[in-house]
Amino acid sequence: MKKKVALHNLGCKVNAYEVEAMQQLLEQAGYEIVPFEPGADVYLINTCTVTNIADRKSRQMLHKAKKMNPDAIVIAAGCYVQTDEGKLDKDDAVDLILGNNQKKNIVEVLEEYEQQHTKQKHVIKINQTKEYEDLAIDHTAEHVRAYIKVQDGCNQFCTYCIIPYARGRVRSRKIAHVLEEVRALAEKGYKEVVLTGIHLTSYGVDFPEGEKETLLSLIQAVHEIDGIERIRLGSLEPGIITEEFAKTISALPKMCPHFHLSLQSGCDATLERMNRRYRSTEYAEKCTLLRKYFRNPALTTDVIVGFPMETEDEFQASYDFVDSIHFYETHIFKYSRRHGTKAAAMSGQLTEAQKATRSDQMLALNEKHAVEYEKSMIGNQLQVLLEEEVEIQGKTWYVGHSKEYIKTAVPKEDGYTVNDIVTVKADHFLEEHIITGEVL
Repeated sequence: MKKKVALHNLGCKVNAYEVEAMQQLLEQAGYEIVPFEPGADVYLINTCTVTNIADRKSRQMLHKAKKMNPDAIVIAAGCYVQTDEGKLDKDDAVDLILGNNQKKNIVEVLEEYEQQHTKQKHVIKINQTKEYEDLAIDHTAEHVRAYIKVQDGCNQFCTYCIIPYARGRVRSRKIAHVLEEVRALAEKGYKEVVLTGIHLTSYGVDFPEGEKETLLSLIQAVHEIDGIERIRLGSLEPGIITEEFAKTISALPKMCPHFHLSLQSGCDATLERMNRRYRSTEYAEKCTLLRKYFRNPALTTDVIVGFPMETEDEFQASYDFVDSIHFYETHIFKYSRRHGTKAAAMSGQLTEAQKATRSDQMLALNEKHAVEYEKSMIGNQLQVLLEEEVEIQGKTWYVGHSKEYIKTAVPKEDGYTVNDIVTVKADHFLEEHIITGEVL
């Protein structure tokens, strides 16, 4: 009888990709994939460690799995494993410990455990490896859009971030391997790919001289693949947006005018304490460059509020800067202390109440900007990739996203279906944050 495996992911898109890759390796080896519920023989949790709260959720999920079936094999994988300093060694809820750059071995280590039935740990010194762990997928839980991991690790060492310690130094995936995966997905009907990584901007910096590739050359290569009609990028650092980069990608018809430029703060003093490599003036210039080469692109970002020593004036400077850029979406994070980072040891830690107040102000600003940007699209033609069937106001619609990532709906009776790309003349809001109009 097939062994039943339940998988659960915590954390980012890279983690989600790795879970799907491990799932497909297990499927190929004859395991049956089942929901994360009681009854599985094996529970695999891909953990996250980005904050202390993420650590706690990782531990809770591991213990939940053991409670669902005390006889099951519980596997802790990923980032929390990499940074937990031996706590999991003593945790009876965990049978198998699998660090980063070891996930490709999931079938072998599981089979080895089943033979020996003794607690095992497969964790390397992640900061000492230069090997990119080759994982691949040929299908994904999303039916129309595939996230492709092309890079791992980070060399930045922002003072609030543990990820360089969990993921190691920058390691890039060979373009040939990326293209092979994208072609396989295109053959299965996927029309949109999202290139993602732990620090996507660093793609290629680790390649030896003579084999140099960049994120730009990767985008250009993916653009040539038949069947792929849209390319999106994961989070970018402002420094990659040069005149050449913006001009070159704007000439690629498949490129989505939707860019997530990491900000974290609009106050230069805070950026310095964070060890970010740019200042607000440079960041604004990058936004201007993108708007020069793309017509009304969707610019999104991340902002941390309540960073240690952030004064009212510094928060106001950050707020005013965010207001001046007019992002489509701003993802707001209340600073969360992470043991092992420089920021955790800084004086001037703010109270949760102070962080909450500042977060609320930024969230209100985000809502205002989101509505402004969506309204600016009324009257335009939107290229929409239909993703799902949804009931809205008693009627059935196909809902998807435009190239700018605006949620857009078309009536089911128009005869389209999931994974079609349609042109919609946007003329009104169907409901909040969902646009509709005539299909051209």
